[in-house]
Order: sequence, then C-alpha cells, then structure tokens
Amino acid sequence: MEALVGGTPLNLGGIRQQTVLAALLLDVNRVVSVDRLVRALYEEAPPATSRAQLQISVSALRRLFAAHGLSDVITTHPQGYMVKAADDQLDLLQARGLLGRARTLRDQGRKAEAAGLFRQALGLRRGDALGGLPSEVIRSAAGQLTEQWAGATEECIQLELALGGHSALVGELLGLVEEFPLRERMRGQLMLALYRSGRQAEALRVYRDTRQWMIDELGVEPDPRLQRLEHAILATDPGLDLPDTRPEAAPAVPAAAPLAAVPGTAPVAAPVVVPEMLPADLADFTGREDLLAGLRERLLLSSHEQSRLAVPIVSVVGKAGVGKTAVAVHAAHQIAAEFPGGQLFADLHGGAPDMVGPAQVLERFLRALGVNGTAIPDGLEERAEMYRALLAERRVLIVLDNAATESQITPLLPGKPTSAVIVTSRRHIGSLAGAVRVDVPTFAAEQSAELLGRIAGPERVAAEPEAAKALAELCDHLPLALRIAGARLAARPHWEVTELVERLEDETRRLDELKYADVGIRAGLSLTYDSVSPDARRLLRRIALVDEGPFSAWVGMALLDLPEYQVQDLIDELSDAQLLDAVGTAPGRHTQYRLHNLIRVFARERLAEEESVEEREAALARVLGCFLHLLIEARQREYGRDVLIRGRGTALHPLPARTVDRLLAEPLSWFARERPMLVPRVRQAATMGLTAHCWELAVTAVTFLETHGRLDDWRDTHELALAAARKGGDRLGQAAALHSLGSLALTRQNFAAAEERFRQAAGIFTDLGDDLGSALTARGLGYLARVDGRIDEATGHYQAALTVLRASGGSVAVAYVLHNLAQLKLGEGDEDGAGALLDEALRLSREGRGRRVEAQVLHRMGQSHLERGGYDKALEAFSRALDVVRLIGDHTGEIYALHGIGSARHRLGETGEAAHALHRALLLAEGSNERLIMGRILVTLGELALGTGEADLAVEHLRRARLVFRLMRTPAEEARTLDLLRTARLAAGPPDSADPG
Repeated sequence: MEALVGGTPLNLGGIRQQTVLAALLLDVNRVVSVDRLVRALYEEAPPATSRAQLQISVSALRRLFAAHGLSDVITTHPQGYMVKAADDQLDLLQARGLLGRARTLRDQGRKAEAAGLFRQALGLRRGDALGGLPSEVIRSAAGQLTEQWAGATEECIQLELALGGHSALVGELLGLVEEFPLRERMRGQLMLALYRSGRQAEALRVYRDTRQWMIDELGVEPDPRLQRLEHAILATDPGLDLPDTRPEAAPAVPAAAPLAAVPGTAPVAAPVVVPEMLPADLADFTGREDLLAGLRERLLLSSHEQSRLAVPIVSVVGKAGVGKTAVAVHAAHQIAAEFPGGQLFADLHGGAPDMVGPAQVLERFLRALGVNGTAIPDGLEERAEMYRALLAERRVLIVLDNAATESQITPLLPGKPTSAVIVTSRRHIGSLAGAVRVDVPTFAAEQSAELLGRIAGPERVAAEPEAAKALAELCDHLPLALRIAGARLAARPHWEVTELVERLEDETRRLDELKYADVGIRAGLSLTYDSVSPDARRLLRRIALVDEGPFSAWVGMALLDLPEYQVQDLIDELSDAQLLDAVGTAPGRHTQYRLHNLIRVFARERLAEEESVEEREAALARVLGCFLHLLIEARQREYGRDVLIRGRGTALHPLPARTVDRLLAEPLSWFARERPMLVPRVRQAATMGLTAHCWELAVTAVTFLETHGRLDDWRDTHELALAAARKGGDRLGQAAALHSLGSLALTRQNFAAAEERFRQAAGIFTDLGDDLGSALTARGLGYLARVDGRIDEATGHYQAALTVLRASGGSVAVAYVLHNLAQLKLGEGDEDGAGALLDEALRLSREGRGRRVEAQVLHRMGQSHLERGGYDKALEAFSRALDVVRLIGDHTGEIYALHGIGSARHRLGETGEAAHALHRALLLAEGSNERLIMGRILVTLGELALGTGEADLAVEHLRRARLVFRLMRTPAEEARTLDLLRTARLAAGPPDSADPG
C-alpha cells in the first residue's frame, strides 16, 4: 500500500495505521463501522483499549494528510469513519472505471479499444494487493481484489486472442498459469495461443500436464470444455484458426516513390530496399521469457493501434554486462516478421570516447534504405527529414544500442507510429518522451546455471553443482561475466569448475580473471565510471569501505562530509548510471542502497588507486562517529532518560538536527533498517584500533538488539568489543562489555554465566572508581539474587544501585530498580510499600519516556493487584502493558503481558479467555526460548486445569514447568511448582504403573 502527494510517497506509519487506512480504502466512499475496523486490527481478541487505539491511528493519519494539504480525506460519522476519494485518486477506483468502459466497448464490438482499456486497468496492479499487512480481514478483502484482477485478465486475453495477439500472449500466460494454477480458463487460453503460434505439441503438453496435476492434487478430471479443446487441437480443427483478415502483402515503398524534397536539392527516387541490419541472435540466449513477452507486447500492440500518434519506443535499461543488447537483439529477431519494411541497427557507443553522433548513424541508415551516397545531405536536420520521409510508409524496427543522451536518439526516431524503436542504455533517458522503460535484471540462480551449462557443457555443471553455484555468485549472476567464465571453462576442458572458483575468490584478481580474448568486465565498468561526475566517483569509491550489506544516504554524508541534498544528488546519479541499486521498500530518506559484487570489487580497485590511506581512514572514522551519534540519539528517543556507560572523548560526527529528526522519527524502524551494518562496523572499528568506537557502538545498541530479539548480534558485537578493549588496554571498555555480556546471559537465562560476568565487571568498575558502572552491575546482581530467593542480598544490591542512579538523573534506570524492589516487598507481603514504589516507578518511567520500563512497571502493578485480589485492576494493568509492548515491538514483554492477562482472567473465572491468552503466551515463549516465563505460564495453565477439573492435564503442565525450573536452577520456582504438582497428582488419583513419576 502506498500513498503519494504530488508524486512524493508518504510515510504511513506503523502496521496499525496502515491496517486502518487499508480497511477504509477497501470500502472507499462508504462508512466503515468502528467494529469492523477494530476487527481488522485485533481480529477476535481486541484489547480493552482497542477503540482508543483506533482513534489514535485515525488521528495520526489525519495529521499526516493534513500536513500535505489534504484535511478532509478521512471523515467521522456516527457509526465509524469514511475515506473520500475521486476516481483518479485511488488506483482501485481507477481500475474499476477502466474495466467498466472496456466491457462497454467490447460489447459494442470495438475490441481493439476495449483491449487497450483492459490493459490500462490491469497494469495498475503492482503485486499482491495490500501485501505485508497481517490482518485476516484485510487479507480476505485483498484476496477478492486478486480474484477480480484474474477474471479481468482472462477477459482481456480472450479479446487479444480474437485480435490475433496469440504469439505475444504465450509468455504472459505461462506466468499466469503458474500464479493461478486452478484457473482452467487461463490454461485453455494458453493452449489456444500456443496452437495458433504453430506450437501444437506444446499446447497438447499443457493439457497433459494440467490433467496430471488436477488428478494428483485435486482428484478430478479437467473441465469438459478443456477436454473438448484438446480434442480440437489433436484434430487440427479449422475452427480454432483466426480468419485471415490481413491485407495482401504490398511493397514497403512503391517503386520510384518520391522522397520529401530537401531544401536546395531535387527530389530523388529510392529503390525498394529492405534493410536487415540486426546482428546475429545468440544461439545460447537464456531465460528472460517474461521480459521478452512484455517487450513484444509494448512494441506490437502499440504499433497496431491505428489511432496512436506517438512512435512506440521501448527503453531497455540495465548495468554494464547485464545483457541489454542481447535482449534487444533477441526480441528484435522474434518480431522482425511484423516489420516488413526492414530492421535498422546502430551501436551508438554511448559515453565512450568513440561515441557515434546521429549524423553518422543517419548516413548509414539512409544508405541501407537505398539512398545513393551522393544524394545524402550534409546537414543533420536534412538527413533526419529524408530519413523520416523514407520511413513514412514503411513498418521498420529500429534498434539503437548503447545510447547515452537524448540528443543522440531524437534525430533517429521515425515520424509516424507505423515503425517502432528499441533503445538500450545504462541509464534511463527520462527526457525521451513516450519511452516505456524495461529494466533488465541480473539472472536468477537457475538461469545462471543454465547459461554456464550451455557454454561450458551441461555435464560439467551437473558434475559440480555447488562449485557452479559459487561461480555464478562470484560472477554476480551477470550474463557477460557468466559468458566469460563459461568460455574460459570451455577453452580449458581439463579445468574443474572449482579451479576457476578459487581463482575468482581472490578479489584483487577477480576482474583480471573475468576477461577472455578482447571481452572483459572491467572495461564496461570503467566506461560507466568515467561517465559520472568526480564527486559521484569519489562516493562510489568510498562506499566500498562500508559495502557489507545495504547502506543509507547518511552514510554517504559521513563518507564525503557533505550536506544531505548534495549526497542524495550523487546517489541518484550513481543509481541512474546503474552503479548503485536501491533495496527494500522504505521510502524517501529511508531508502537504502547496495553495490553489486563486481561493482564493489571495481570500486575497491579505484579506491586503492585514487585515494590515500589517510583519506580512507578519515572517511571511515566519520562513518563510525556518525553511526554512534545516531545510535545514542535513537536510544534516548526510544528508551528515554536511561543511563549509558560512555567512553571519555570518543569522537562523534553529528549530522544536522533536521536530518537527525527526520531519520529518527521512528527509532525502532530506523534501527531495524540499520542493524545489518552494526556487526561489520564494530569489526571495522576493532580492526582500525578505534577501541572506544568499537565497544560504545556495541553497548549503545544493546537495548535495540534485546527488543528485536537479535541475541546473536548482541553476542558477536560484544565479543569483538571485549577483545578489542583488552588488546587496546581499555579497562572501562572491558568492564562495559563484560557487564553487557552478563545482561545477555541473563536474557538467555544462563544465570551462572551472568553472575560470573557481572562480578568480573564489578571488580573493574570498582578499581576505576566508576560509580555508574558499579550501580548497573549491582542492579544485575540484585536480579540474580532475587530469582535465587536471596532476598536480603537482592535488597542490598538494589539499594546500592538506587543511591547512585538517583544522583545520575537517569529516571528510567531508577524506575527499573524501584519496580524490582517492589517485587521484593510483594514477596514479603508489604503490599502498601510495594504500591508506593510502583507508583513512583510509573511516574518516573513516563517522565523519562521509557516506554519499555513503563510496561514492566505496569506488569508489576498487575501482579500486585493479583496478590491483593484486585483482579479487574490487574487485568487493566496487564492490558495497558500489552498495548505498550506491542507499540514498541517488545516481543518478550508481550509474553509477560499475555501471561498476566491469562492469570487475571483465570482469577475472574473467565476460563476460555484465560486459556486463549496463556496458550498464545506459551507459543511465543517457546518460539523465543524464554524459559523462565515459559515455566511460569505452564504453572498457571496447571492451575487453570486444576480449576476446571482436568487433573491429568494439570499434571502434564506442572511436570513440564518443574523440569524447566530445574534446568534453570531456580529452586524457589521449582519448590512452588512441586507443591502444586503434588496437589494435581492427588486430584488425578492413583498414578498409572507406567507413569515414571
């Protein structure tokens, strides 16, 4: 789902806001009830605050639209809300309007016009409708839209088959049958299209495959209509053929047809000459079926439209070596028969020193069209006029290869739409009016293996499949690189594929190895590299410093130390030149980019050649300082006024405040995008000897990693940081890393390892006189003592931490300690004391904007209410905690909140609702291996089963819980569980003799 204002995509917010907007758009211009919207958001288990959350989402959407001058998009009604939109404002309405007009034209017998409108409507589909939204309500409605699209596609194809477009439809129908395997009408249309294209055997194979698939998967025979079609194809039934309505073939240009007079020259006569300038097609051309089908459709359908005034132009775009020329030439050969006036071809050498000008090309084209050399004018404009006059009554296909600029192409375009043009270029020439862009991607793995097999021999590829796969990846699945690799293997039959793989694994030699005869990868990349500006080249080189995974525009700002708008312009320039690819779906400033492998290798070569070691290290240090700066800011914005161990004088590279505000509008989303670069940057900082950057990046990212459940990244970054700190003699860094590794062990519920790490860190913090570090370590030791039942020791640790943390001003850190102290008081039966601590903790967490700790405090409040019998208040507190943790994406917090809700509903006698919440919590806990809460959930399920008289089920749950607590070495939890287990066994009666006890 996407919303644009003036062509600019809007950030629609999180999943909740997107779901609300999607539900309103599906019933556009109609009131959608509050109940339906709540059901779309929460399905069958809405929280108590569901309506309030809905209002928050609607308000956020209204503010978003109002900020862009659209204040009345969403209106409120007594029963719910409504989105108002005109037909041209929503692609769904636009598609419905186009389909209605298409069907009217079809019924009037105006089939060609109807097919054109059908294609316009169908072209509005950009993938699965509303993909990515988890709501069952939305998915159901989206499925209906897909069904409508498929039905309209069948109607359109039926029309186009009647119009004689069978050859162009085969590729599209193959893809449709794969996407919609149950639609027999599409399979019949594919059979008919193949038959009319002279491919009778393939048409019959489609029927056989269909029949076998339906019997195997569904246990039924194909529809009788499909069976009758098969019989007709077997019998070569004339009724399947189209009537021959084409005009008799006529000379492309009448003999001695006069050319348009060129000022200052006499009219000359042109002989009837049909040029055939296309290069030879590739015998081993591989794949690209869908791309070729689309290209043929755009050229042939457009050129058949008599009412069309513009020349059909297809711009084939892709990076160096991706096979643009091969695609264009192959497509041209496929449709050459549709252009009886001939085919013209020119390599324009765009961007090269020997770039060909349009005047030179026109001279060649005019000679090919039969104009005597002495009759060819000298001037560019006069040549272009003669050229257009010659093409006026012909249907000619023109292929212009390797174009660089509009000025190269414009004089070579015909004047009338009877002809068509294919342009290939490394960048889309956006100023070329009416050109339809077709992007040529790199190969998929299967296509790469197929091409290698065709060149080097299928038996060699089959003999070493893993080596062939590695070879394709080292070639970046780039057809030119694959051809070179295949040619080298073919020329050396004694080589194993593995040998070439080993050669290419050396990045310093990879581009040298990817050269055969006079063909190489480096030359094409150099040509593209030289065509961009000096600053763009500098950015490309320096991106190679941070090339592991995708990167954002802010990285470019740090690499070049330039403002945002300048860097974005350079990124756009590199993207246009196919040297940089956008990845993911994040819009605007959140878009990320990456280099393909071979371009990265090339950029590293240029970096080593053109920049000094000092320049490289300074650029990378700015990136590390910028990343740390953004991490610190994001942590404060998401987790509030918490405390953080910082190095002394670590160099940061701050970005402008406005840029930071835009980047970190949603800190969790920002971190999710940037997380893949965390481990590589920590490793780089360690390698460069920037020890403080290394451990501070690791420590600052911890809370985000914990929220997202990225425990392996937590471990990897901190092991690197600890090693770097020890190597650099940075004792503060060692203590910070050890403390954080203790927290990781605590999260993994490996309490023995956690205590060891905490005590190692405490010793260093004490030696350094670092009170804050000592307090944070004491907080961790207090938790371990509490879980182990050492209440006095836990209280001492927490009180020591509290004194320092209050003085530090870290209100969120104070709130965390207070709610743990409250738990101790609850255990002692001091409910009033616990309540006072929790009230203060809730106030401090909200003042410090620490939503994660706020959720923990609310959970603790819920426990307090449970202990005192206030089950309604407990349910309210747990529900509020659930809202918070879901808002911030805290999956562990969600498990605890659901357990609390299940416990409260159990006490309230709401057995079914309690079981639902508890089983959902157990599923999440098992999925994330949260063993402590898993054991507690099992205990509550055991209590629930006892209450409903299911004693055997209670025994099963409680035995699992006891095993969990025993493995975790938590004796207090195990003892309580054992007492309940004895009760359950008594209720279940005498044990079975096979019961191991």
